[in-house]
Amino acid sequence: MTVDQWIIISIFAITVLMFLWGRWRHDMVAFGSLLACVLAGLIDPAEAFSGFGHPAVITVACVLILSRGLQNSGAVDALTRVALPANAGRMVSMLALMGLGAFLSGFMNNVGAMALLMPVAIHVAHRLELTPGQVLMPLAFGTILGGMTTLIGTPPNLIVSGFRAEAGLGSFAMFDFTIIGFAVAFVGIIFIALVGWRLVPARQQSDLEGFESGAYITEVRIEEKSKSDGLRLFEIEKALEDVDSQVLGIVQREVKIIAANSNRRVYAGDILMIEAEVDALADVLSILGLTLEESVKEEQDSDEKPAQVEKVAAKKTIKEKIDNKQPASKTSAKDQEEEEEEESSSKSKEIELMELAVLPNSPLSGRSASDILLRTRYGINLLAFSREGSRSRKRLRSIAIQSGDLLLMQGPPESILEFAADNACVPLAQRELRIPDKIKIWQASLIMLFSIAGAAFGLLPAAIAFALGVLASMALRTVPLRQVYEAVDWPVIVLLASLIPVAAAMEITGTADLIARVLVENVAQGNAVVGLALILIVTMFLSDLMNNAATAAVMCPIAISIANTLVVSPDSFLMAVAIGASCAFLTPIGHQNNTLILGPGGFKFSDYWKLGFPLEVLVILVSLPLLLLVWPL
Repeated sequence: MTVDQWIIISIFAITVLMFLWGRWRHDMVAFGSLLACVLAGLIDPAEAFSGFGHPAVITVACVLILSRGLQNSGAVDALTRVALPANAGRMVSMLALMGLGAFLSGFMNNVGAMALLMPVAIHVAHRLELTPGQVLMPLAFGTILGGMTTLIGTPPNLIVSGFRAEAGLGSFAMFDFTIIGFAVAFVGIIFIALVGWRLVPARQQSDLEGFESGAYITEVRIEEKSKSDGLRLFEIEKALEDVDSQVLGIVQREVKIIAANSNRRVYAGDILMIEAEVDALADVLSILGLTLEESVKEEQDSDEKPAQVEKVAAKKTIKEKIDNKQPASKTSAKDQEEEEEEESSSKSKEIELMELAVLPNSPLSGRSASDILLRTRYGINLLAFSREGSRSRKRLRSIAIQSGDLLLMQGPPESILEFAADNACVPLAQRELRIPDKIKIWQASLIMLFSIAGAAFGLLPAAIAFALGVLASMALRTVPLRQVYEAVDWPVIVLLASLIPVAAAMEITGTADLIARVLVENVAQGNAVVGLALILIVTMFLSDLMNNAATAAVMCPIAISIANTLVVSPDSFLMAVAIGASCAFLTPIGHQNNTLILGPGGFKFSDYWKLGFPLEVLVILVSLPLLLLVWPL
């Protein structure tokens, strides 16, 4: 082995270990691997960022933007209403839902397809008297299976096609993946609909009635000469930190203000809406010199009540929800800030609780509740969260939010939905069906259709065909200009652009050939069929533990080298990489759709393999013979 081979193998091994560890984001690890290769002299600095112009990377970005156009226009909503039966039984409903998810995933971002269908899946689960997870996991697996059916269905297919082109064999066509991909997806969906969904653990997802926020909400009044009279809200909240409580809102001059500004002062007669543990409620009243509002009302309603009513009421377990249906009326304010808050609070006559699932690569990931500035920016409260089916009974200020978490938000519905849109979250309640814009539906659908046709019939390279589609979308406003860059999954783009030059360095240094020889001689022992099965299984295994796009980029040069060593066509080996990279069913971290259902389904890390393992075995049994038949060695 040469020095360069030792260096690239070390960098490669560290990169894979970092992917498996999961301490840092995949794009960060990949970018670090790229820079390490540059510093080690394995990649020419002038070529270090060539991956950002690679056709596969450009195509992935363009497909994500065109997918946003289909979502914005209401095309998916319209298709959902037509394709899903309203009153079918379990098997037919499962088949229809997974079939629709697989179809959409073949032509748009499969994470987007999953996010659009999640509320529908939860509604179907309630109708079929199943737990949400028993429908969400089949849907997630169905969308993953559907992604392997076309060139643009999933990033690994585009990566595999790019490596084939660099090997001098030309790119795969749009539907070269369809024969095997469709067969695998069809058999997999049938298996899940008939038998597989029964293997999903029946975890109870927390609904609004069962979601424990870790405390009770009650109203307390600030009395004359109280310690709280004249204090600002942040001073009150600071005093409540030690007893693990928080202020959710206030009522001033009969005007209810949810998520009030922290600098607002409160005075005698004002009412504070406080969330506190039952055991801490007495401490809250004592520290701030407050009185339970219910005690005040009882004393006003009856002169005969004894003086100790307040003391008795304070000891009661209080579990009441704030009446959020009362309209707020405008009153005069002391300053402009208060007036604006009251006006904004009066605009919404309804305060609701809503559950949101955090999408992969959401800007919330890694940030704590105190970093989000919910009250200042959106006027809403974060009441609680769920992770892997467990509910926190502690305050949320210092807990870092992760992909797949379930958040319980309180506030005006339009404000919560605005927050969800800005921060890549999915409302889990059944959405009201939007009235589709028929013109936009036709425009977005035709743009996608012509882009696919241009690439499928070889009229234009795929990257150019879809780039023209993006330009048309921008011109016709099927994707608003401000959403064009928001639609791109930048961590995936950076990951792909970083690993493509690293993979090239493995080939240039001969490292890929070295690894291939070791595998062929010691495992496959010169048998091409065994070598093909080895590539498929190893790729599936790695895809379960690290990002599927990264897996494809790592395995493609090894697959090509094994094929060259065995003196057979590399096409079947590259197709095996494409299938294996798309079949990540054993863990919640292998694919973004698996991560997305972790919180809403109430799943644990170990729940996925119960359906995922037999499904992966089935994929191997179906795909291996088809690979030998469709892409002979």
